[in-house]
Amino acid sequence: MSHARAERVVDAKAPVVLVVDDDAAIRTVVRWQLDDAGFRVVEADDGPSALRRIRDDHPTLVVLDLSLPGLGGLDVLRSVRGGHTGRSDTPIIVLSGRDGETDRIVGLDLGADDYLVKPFSPGELAARIRSVLRRSSPELADEAVVVGALRIEPASRRVLLDQADIELTPKEFDLLAFLATHPRHVFTRSQLLDRVWNSSSEWLGEATVTEHVHRLRLKLEADPSSPQLLRTVRGVGYQLVDDA
Repeated sequence: MSHARAERVVDAKAPVVLVVDDDAAIRTVVRWQLDDAGFRVVEADDGPSALRRIRDDHPTLVVLDLSLPGLGGLDVLRSVRGGHTGRSDTPIIVLSGRDGETDRIVGLDLGADDYLVKPFSPGELAARIRSVLRRSSPELADEAVVVGALRIEPASRRVLLDQADIELTPKEFDLLAFLATHPRHVFTRSQLLDRVWNSSSEWLGEATVTEHVHRLRLKLEADPSSPQLLRTVRGVGYQLVDDA
């Protein structure tokens, strides 16, 4: 059976993502997904070539595996964020086969913008890339966010589900847009009060978040009693799942 895939024509002005991984199969799958998502992709298969690519090609964002030959991913990250090659603020998403909290903390402390554990969904990686780019590039803040059949347009504050307009209150929109730009990240009610309401639980109460999530589910979920989009992480808080 042939696994040939037709090449897509990618906009020459599209963001450039450098994918650094010594596994050619992973790079190929990621390239296909990112091509489909509208990114331009360049590749590197070891630490030294990654540093050369970052220096010479100035990618918009780097997807960096930690287990690399020649120079490990953490050393690449350390060099990019202030080593002998000079500091770069290029956004970096770290990939790792290790799910330990220590590795995650070290990567983030060294300056990674996000951390994704293998095995991962290429679709989730594309969503994480869009999220990091929106946070790091103000000019992208008004771009539409697409999550499955849901489309959120920040500039017009418009929400569409299966191409039908959904009426939301201003704060329902703010909450949904915040979660959608941080796909799969779990936020406590207290964090959401701080980030969306600019308030603390002392003043508003965490029930405010619970009620807004409930109202969003009534408007967006096929079965609000079994939500597939706005999910509760028991004992922690809420997350928006991008593969709903």
